[in-house]
Amino acid sequence: MIESLIHAYTPFLIWVGIGLLVSRFTPDKLLKWLGNGLYWLGVPLQLFVLARHTDLSHGALIPGIAVGVLLLSLVLALCFWQSLQWFQSQKQQLSLANSDLSIDIPSMRASLGSFILATILGNTGFVGLTLTQVLTSPQNNDWAVLFSVTNNVVGTYGIAVLIASYFGKSHTENHWWIQLRDLVTVPSLWTFVLGLSTQFIQLPTIVEGVLEQAVWVVIAFALLLVGLRLGTITGWKSLKIAYIASVLKVFIVPILVGLGATFLGVTGEQRLILVLMSGTPTGLSVLILAEVYDLDRNLLASCIALTFIGLFIALPFWLILFG
Repeated sequence: MIESLIHAYTPFLIWVGIGLLVSRFTPDKLLKWLGNGLYWLGVPLQLFVLARHTDLSHGALIPGIAVGVLLLSLVLALCFWQSLQWFQSQKQQLSLANSDLSIDIPSMRASLGSFILATILGNTGFVGLTLTQVLTSPQNNDWAVLFSVTNNVVGTYGIAVLIASYFGKSHTENHWWIQLRDLVTVPSLWTFVLGLSTQFIQLPTIVEGVLEQAVWVVIAFALLLVGLRLGTITGWKSLKIAYIASVLKVFIVPILVGLGATFLGVTGEQRLILVLMSGTPTGLSVLILAEVYDLDRNLLASCIALTFIGLFIALPFWLILFG
């Protein structure tokens, strides 16, 4: 297990660390350029390569599991929020003198929406695919790829947009055709379909080799962007609420997914992939939604940082319990 952890931590420590170190000296324009480059070229190329080796014989099983994880996270987020609200009201009624036991729960709709998004949206594209490629064999890559695509299409461009528009303070109109336009223009979705449709085409060995190496280049730049973005985070308010959302995201949800997979007879690397993908840190896409719909940016930024820290703590437990 030690060797597996070293392989898993190494790319994160190197590239995220470099991003953190140079974030203070990196202009915002470069961050936007790198983000757009990954969105339009990097991640689509990565999914194209992985899709060429993806086995679709599982049918709707993996997409169904991915949607189930999203709904499970949503229900848990709402339950925990209601529990915290009840705890806060009881504390006020009893007038507890010990302030250390108090948890200030904001009542604003934007904070609730941000809490939900931080819990349900994982970084399955950058972090999830990196972990699964390092810790599992190529034969099971299709599980990770299908989970990631479903999470992005249904989660980021579906459920998350609905939640952000409902709880956000922005007056941005959110017509159904706008969401449909955003969905059909996702480049990763089209390159994924293209990769699936060209599985029967045998490319020259040198081309296949270049494409395989390109995947690791994309991963390096993606993790570098994560470090650069983490280095620009300045809002560390609402930490108590962020801690709770982070524990839900990287500990409780993946444990429940792992136990559920075991109960259904899914074991080995396939179970580990489901746990890894469901326990990825909060995705950077929540910051984009926060800007568009005027959500609680401080809470979301804190959750992103805390879930990345939580990932390093949780990973050994996942390998022991579900590896």
